[in-house]
Amino acid sequence: MYSMTGFGRGEYRENGIELVAEIKTVNNRYLDVAVKSPRIFSGCEESIRSAVRSALTRGHADVFISLTDKREKCKNIYVDENAARAYVDAAERISRLFPQLANDATVTFVLRQPDVIKAEENTGVDDELSNALQAALECALKNLNAMRAVEGKKLSSDMLARVDSIERMVGEIAQRAPLVVANYREKLEEKIKNYLEDVQVDESRLLTEVAVFSDKCNIDEELTRLRSHISQFRDICRLDLVGRKLDFLIQEFNRETNTICSKSNDIVITRIGLDMKNEIEKIREQVQNVE
Repeated sequence: MYSMTGFGRGEYRENGIELVAEIKTVNNRYLDVAVKSPRIFSGCEESIRSAVRSALTRGHADVFISLTDKREKCKNIYVDENAARAYVDAAERISRLFPQLANDATVTFVLRQPDVIKAEENTGVDDELSNALQAALECALKNLNAMRAVEGKKLSSDMLARVDSIERMVGEIAQRAPLVVANYREKLEEKIKNYLEDVQVDESRLLTEVAVFSDKCNIDEELTRLRSHISQFRDICRLDLVGRKLDFLIQEFNRETNTICSKSNDIVITRIGLDMKNEIEKIREQVQNVE
């Protein structure tokens, strides 16, 4: 079981490249990945998202990439021929206007003029940089999942402890349920005797009334389904990706408990049912944190 909340950091520091990848995840119903990286990695954002999707199925993930590149880089020199020609032409025109002045325009003179030459570094993502990004990202995802697994174990322990409490309360309700019909019969018989002091109670009519009441407040099916849900919950908690399954199952817990409270006609069972609903709600909140 994995928590959806976690943090992972990966670093790559070799051959003048210092690259750090950090991933922070929080709860989200679906998987959403946001990438913040230097401009040089703009073309790599989809591959970064793909790597994150291979490790996560739910949650919102913020990916931060930082880079310091200290390598010696090749530079491309571009000559603006039109600018160079304009400077040379200007020098010749000035020379004709002032023949008494020596025309000392040289290649060096032209190269020194603004905009004649431009030096640009290779700014694309080369193989070494691409490998560095992949290594740092893999390390960050590994550390992220390790942290999420630790948190997931804590969530699992907490939820299973609450499921144990629910199972105990289901047992209490199962013990109490048979008494509800017996208590109803006693109260009904006593009420009839109080209203009809000297009249003999019709035992068949009494049994019929008790049978109808027993059918209305019977919660055996709900208790059986709850026990089944408890068993399924424990089995699911042994798996890795359980969030959606547990989310559905906890709704079934809630549905059966609501039915028990509405059918029981007994204050003790209702109180136990409300305590169960409280535990179920706490489990539901924890399930929202599970991938």
